[in-house]
Amino acid sequence: MTLTEQLERLAAFEPAPYPVVSLYLNTQPGQHGRDQHQAFIRKELKGRGRTYPANSPDRESLDRDLEKIGRYLETELRPSANSVAIFACSAGDLFDAIQLAAPIEQHSLYIGDRPHLYPLARLESQYPRYAALIADSNSARIMVFALGQLVAEREVKNVKTRDTSQGGWSQARYQRHIVNIHLHHLKEVIDTLERVVREEGITQILLSCDEASLPLIRDQMPKQLAEKIVDQMRLGSHATAAEVLQKSLEAMQRLNARTDREKVEAAIDAYRAGGLGVVGPEDTVAALIKGQVDELLITADMQRLQGMPVGAPVGSANDTALVEPAVPTVSAGEPAEAQPEVVRLADELITKAKQTSARITFIEDPELLSGYGGVAALLRFRI
Repeated sequence: MTLTEQLERLAAFEPAPYPVVSLYLNTQPGQHGRDQHQAFIRKELKGRGRTYPANSPDRESLDRDLEKIGRYLETELRPSANSVAIFACSAGDLFDAIQLAAPIEQHSLYIGDRPHLYPLARLESQYPRYAALIADSNSARIMVFALGQLVAEREVKNVKTRDTSQGGWSQARYQRHIVNIHLHHLKEVIDTLERVVREEGITQILLSCDEASLPLIRDQMPKQLAEKIVDQMRLGSHATAAEVLQKSLEAMQRLNARTDREKVEAAIDAYRAGGLGVVGPEDTVAALIKGQVDELLITADMQRLQGMPVGAPVGSANDTALVEPAVPTVSAGEPAEAQPEVVRLADELITKAKQTSARITFIEDPELLSGYGGVAALLRFRI
């Protein structure tokens, strides 16, 4: 199951009358990672449990959650995992643990009436699913990355050609023969890439190839595939998977920096013109409830979200949601806690986006949405 599918499943969880635990742990080796997460859980979850009356259904549910979480981390946490997100509500028959190669910056705990998905959706945005094609005249590797790790790889190898010192007609015939071999190789590469894109659900491709192959690839590639190429990289044909990952993530970050501004400006311009755009928390939540949102634009710093007043209605008179508080807890020494209404707003935005198949883009530059409460959206239609 992909992270996108896991997020959609968690977003479908109905708000529960019992406490729902959302626990994010950095499990990297070293200071404040795997060596500290057990202490964090014991302190924070037990402390929060004591705020519920002894022997109450809420307290009993949390105690069972703590026991199950501890048992899972002791027996099922893989050494290779750099982070884990756990969602639990024993009274609501919920226990979902997601181990990730991508790191979570800090331990955090949220208890509310639904899974808190903002940090997990943020990881999906930081480490998207994409393909990297590294090709030359006789070989190619197609690597699929997701959540900061290699998840699939295909290789294409063909005959390696060499130059000849013959002249005249013989040389011309030989060169035509070489060109035909190269074209056959590149067609096979493109056919393989098309299959990978289709099977893996790829929407973005990064390309690295030698100067001789680049124009041939561009010429042979069908339009619908060429449109998925978002950037070019400079990598040797024998680059390791780790090197490709590092270079490709850098390229994706540069791409996001360019497109973030374009998307925010498009939403603001459309809003000003009364078109397919909204800005601000209330209008964006209302549009999500109605299924209007095509792409949610949300600040990558949750502290920058401008929470709506607790209990404030959003949407039309016939389609109203109430913003209720969630109770966040983060470990000591980390950034100031988000206010309950901010956490609840983040939950409302991310959950509704996943429920309505709206794309989610986290805007890295906090200033781009600073005048709009940290959120805007591009719409599918206007009512």
